Amino acid sequence: MVYNPLGSSPPSSYRALVTLYEKQYNDAVAKGDYLPYVWPHRSLGVYLVIMYLLIPPTSSRFVSYARYPVFAFNVYWAIKAIKECRSAAVSTSYGIGLLDAWAILWLAAVLIFDDGRSDFCRIEKAEVVPYVDQESNGHAIQEGADAVLNGSADSHKVRRRRTEESPAKGGTGPEQSNSTHKYVWQKHPANFYQRLEWVADLVSNFRLIGWSHQINTIPSPPPDILDNLRPSAKPLKQTPAIVSTGVSRYPDSKTLVRTKATTVVLGYLALDTLKVLMMSDPYFWGLTSAAPPTYLPTFISSSTVLTRIWRLLISLAGTYVALESIMALAAPIFVGLLGPKILGLRAATWQYPDIYGSYNLVFRKGLAGWWGGWWHQTFRFAFEAPQKYIVKKLGWKERGLKAKLLGLVIAFVCSGSLHAAGSTTMWPATRPLHGPFTFFVLQPIGIVLQMGFSELLGMMGLREKLPTSVRGMGNFVAVHVWFYYTAPFLTDDFARGGIWLFEPIPVSLWRGLGFGAQGEGWWCWNGRIISWYSGQKWWQSGLAF
Repeated sequence: MVYNPLGSSPPSSYRALVTLYEKQYNDAVAKGDYLPYVWPHRSLGVYLVIMYLLIPPTSSRFVSYARYPVFAFNVYWAIKAIKECRSAAVSTSYGIGLLDAWAILWLAAVLIFDDGRSDFCRIEKAEVVPYVDQESNGHAIQEGADAVLNGSADSHKVRRRRTEESPAKGGTGPEQSNSTHKYVWQKHPANFYQRLEWVADLVSNFRLIGWSHQINTIPSPPPDILDNLRPSAKPLKQTPAIVSTGVSRYPDSKTLVRTKATTVVLGYLALDTLKVLMMSDPYFWGLTSAAPPTYLPTFISSSTVLTRIWRLLISLAGTYVALESIMALAAPIFVGLLGPKILGLRAATWQYPDIYGSYNLVFRKGLAGWWGGWWHQTFRFAFEAPQKYIVKKLGWKERGLKAKLLGLVIAFVCSGSLHAAGSTTMWPATRPLHGPFTFFVLQPIGIVLQMGFSELLGMMGLREKLPTSVRGMGNFVAVHVWFYYTAPFLTDDFARGGIWLFEPIPVSLWRGLGFGAQGEGWWCWNGRIISWYSGQKWWQSGLAF
């Protein structure tokens, strides 16, 4: 059943609309139309995958093939949640579809298109104390690194054998030996606690930073790590601290934490400002045909074109700032607060590169630069995995035209499906296929058209004659004209689904100063975020979001 919370008459305020959401949601749950999203019951599919990955290393073919039914159950469980669950909280409701669809895509990448238990390795630091054994004929042995590589030792506390009382002939006693650190590729570990950490990193590190499958749009680990890394798995190509996409690797922890903390503070203030602007425009409540807000200058509000551009820019800013701010929180917490003493190499500065690239890519490469480098690449590995699998099976050239076109189509179909799933689970009437799915599947068409036009100019001998600034401005204009006509498929659906009704901050400066809606003040978070839900069966009970 699809609910239209706007009914026959528009609400008096966005707060009235939020109240209406809650009432309709509670009525629907009471009638049995939908169920709340309950943890841990609804996360069973993901937990089953984690339990499978936690099985100790083995060469058993049965265990290897077991990943297929394990993944199939995860698909079934995710689709079941998308079909059955909703939430009165708009962010949670959107997240039900988005995250369950992402669980399918991500786990397909690390379980089906690659074997998560055997194909992946991550960089780990091993303490190595060379020693000489009589049985080794005087040659130094470094099995500490091998132990970490094979997962048979604790990566943080590699213990060395030595004869302290009577050092081997020609060897060194404990007072002469020097402890060093060596970086190794760590396979699926045999030690349970080490394996638990390894699996947790695999299933949550979506860009696979520090793994053998790290995406290529972010900087590699620093040279001092790569130079001391045993090449026992797929090597990482050494890159500078700032790669061609403009994504940076920070030089030290102080710079990283200071930069990201500043990003969080500025993002907080920006979200506060954007929230006030959005809630003063009924378009962002879901009334997509609403008149322009009164705060806009007349030359904008009197123009349909400029009003659309304004709303598209505000929608883009809201998405960009929200993602940038939430991602920036990781470094101050994991590097600044917890640090290497607790997290080990997972608190290393190079593990936290920027999420967005340089906007100069839009001027240089147009729409391909927008999607391939400037916009965040969080989902890149999962979107590329099916293409790489198919190309390998068909024997195509990895960088051939057919492979590239296939990759474009698959990536944007995956992205469209992901965002359409989020649209599906939103409370009011949305258009998952006509909205976000259409927007994303149109993007490869735009990329091919723009690249084809550029090639045509090159064949005519005109492209090289144009100044770089003119070509860059042409790319800029082409990209934004394209988005003027295609982005409303996505942004209108966001607004229609009520995603901007989500309250991102607890305390508002602007609303505290009187710039918000009537009845608003400093404190913004009201109502219950989490509550206990009692299901018909005991395992269906838990925390409802």
